[in-house]
Amino acid sequence: MAKYGTDFLVLRGKKIPVDLADLPQVNLHFYLENPRLYTLVRTDGRDPTQEEIEERLATMDHVRQLVHSIKENSGLMDAIIVQGGTNVVLEGNSRLAAYRILAKQDPIKWGKIKAKVLPESISESEIFSLLGEYHIIGKKDWAPYEQAGYLYRRHKTHGVEIPDLGKEINLSTRTIGHLIDVYQFMLDHDEHDVNRWSYYDEYLKSNKMKKAREQYPQLDTLVVKKIRSGEIPRAVDVRDELKKIVEAGRKVLDKFATGKRSFEDSVQAALHKGIGGHGVRHLRKFKEWLGASDTQVEISSLDGESSKDCLY
Repeated sequence: MAKYGTDFLVLRGKKIPVDLADLPQVNLHFYLENPRLYTLVRTDGRDPTQEEIEERLATMDHVRQLVHSIKENSGLMDAIIVQGGTNVVLEGNSRLAAYRILAKQDPIKWGKIKAKVLPESISESEIFSLLGEYHIIGKKDWAPYEQAGYLYRRHKTHGVEIPDLGKEINLSTRTIGHLIDVYQFMLDHDEHDVNRWSYYDEYLKSNKMKKAREQYPQLDTLVVKKIRSGEIPRAVDVRDELKKIVEAGRKVLDKFATGKRSFEDSVQAALHKGIGGHGVRHLRKFKEWLGASDTQVEISSLDGESSKDCLY
């Protein structure tokens, strides 16, 4: 290790010493728990090899962009973060992949990579906090699905309770709980398309939707099917249009939930009932007011000009 200085990182108020060094990139390892790598290469339930990770990352647009940026700047602007002893790259896996691509063209120029080396003794909890600060509450370059997956594995696999997760990365238990719930929902329904995260995020966010799901256990499967088929075309339609169906009441919701009426027809039925239409709602309230016994008495007691004003 060609060490050229020392520094420190602050995690949860604690200073962690780091060595600044230029490391041979061929000796470094990709971090298997990195959510982006997890999403990209763990499709068959097994741990990918280092070679498989490198090959997959080399095809990604953001890695190709990094290759261009690193060449333009004659190196890294931000050092990668490595765990000492293990040589695992905790932060900067895409940058390592970019260096591997460049090294194939010029192994001498791109043989070493700028790094901050953490102590080998750094705890799993501290690693989690570090990555959480970078990617969940910091620059947020991990997609929500990737963020949720990291939290999910920390909770389910490593047994860390949600309140403790909140303390580690300074997020509310409600936010963490929701992210984990959505991730679990996608796993339960064999949904691996990360681009559909926002659909299920909206679906599980609504309290009214929650009551409908409890009332109709088959609703989850139906909604997933309609999202996959494109019948529910956008995430915003889950938030707005599906919500109208739920708010329309039992008759409309029942026909949708039992598959007797399509999504579009159910939305139209909800609109016909006045859901989502402000004008219709006002007319309904006026009709209810007009039919009330007190209103009838008040109108019948009017005389003179007041009576004429009520004619229509």
